[in-house]
Amino acid sequence: MPLKHFSTVDAMIEALQPGYPVYCLRPEELKRNAKRFLDTFPGRVLYAVKCNPDLNVLGPLFEAGIRHFDTASLTEIALIRENFPQADCYFMHPVKSPSAIAAAKDVYSVDHFVIDHHRELDKIVSAIGGGDGKVCLVRVITPAANVAYNLSQKFGITVDEAPALLNRVAAEGFQPGLAFHVGSQCRSPEAFAEAIRIMGQVMDKSDVDIHYLDVGGGFPVHYVNDKPPPLEDFVTAITDTIKEINLRGDCVLMCEPGRGLVASGSSLVVQVMLRKEQSLYINDGVYHSLSETLTAGIELPMRVIRPGQTVSSETSPFSMFGPTCDSTDCIPGQINLPNCIREGDWIEIGQAGAYSNSMTSSFNGFIAETFVNIDEPPLYPRIPGDVDMGL
Repeated sequence: MPLKHFSTVDAMIEALQPGYPVYCLRPEELKRNAKRFLDTFPGRVLYAVKCNPDLNVLGPLFEAGIRHFDTASLTEIALIRENFPQADCYFMHPVKSPSAIAAAKDVYSVDHFVIDHHRELDKIVSAIGGGDGKVCLVRVITPAANVAYNLSQKFGITVDEAPALLNRVAAEGFQPGLAFHVGSQCRSPEAFAEAIRIMGQVMDKSDVDIHYLDVGGGFPVHYVNDKPPPLEDFVTAITDTIKEINLRGDCVLMCEPGRGLVASGSSLVVQVMLRKEQSLYINDGVYHSLSETLTAGIELPMRVIRPGQTVSSETSPFSMFGPTCDSTDCIPGQINLPNCIREGDWIEIGQAGAYSNSMTSSFNGFIAETFVNIDEPPLYPRIPGDVDMGL
């Protein structure tokens, strides 16, 4: 069923008077982000489905030309293959069950896999009967960078151990490749350059001429007090450094953006349920759409909406609490909002398309599940002098 459509967030609030959280999607912004990646990155762009798997987000990305999807589970693979049969799925989780591997191959025709351990290669060979021209990429640990999450703490094989595993991948009949992930919300283009040089070291120590190089995700977006370099700087670092390593001419270059494609494609509207002096109680929180404010220290732009009325331009710092009966359901730090804010006001929270609805739980019975489409531009964290907030 098509989503309800409104010209602005204010119009949505006036029409619905929502006492529940509302995700305000910007389909045209999603398409714009997708086109920018497709036009700028010189290879395959895989959308990381875990970032936001809602079909109302996937649809605009597909319409804009995204045909490759980074999937981490059989559920995500099924979501893509059953709704976008023309698209390709890549099983990018380094740790998989044998049954999921077999179903991915037999039911959904997946033939790209990522591993970071010899035992994982054994499972894949046993489940699908050998390489037979399929693709297997070895994920390598890269150094910690200026990121929100360091994924190499959990996944990856060391530079010293990677060559032997890469040799085994080729010996088993797979098209071999290398992969890395510098970490989510990476602010340093040099982190990608350093990681690519490490991939060159692995290649030099192995007997393999790789068919695929996956530079992962981590492409950042703007948040409050967080203004990373633009996408073009990261792509330049990647393309310049690739020239330093010995890649075959037909090596397929891939990336896996999630946040960079969808963060600006949705805002979240919440309502103030109670004000106690300088404390605000809202109907969404860290157990639901706003978990990254706690786990990643991300500060999201906010504006107060009172339909038909203006709010004060003078601000004060507030503590903000979510709806659950849990003392940890609190947005970290204090947030400057109009000092006249009161019960019943709404707050639009921008840059909420990434790791929001995908992370929400049903804890305490509070569920954020309402989506609408909005025409107006996204609520970016505005910085004086900025023209294009970038990705």
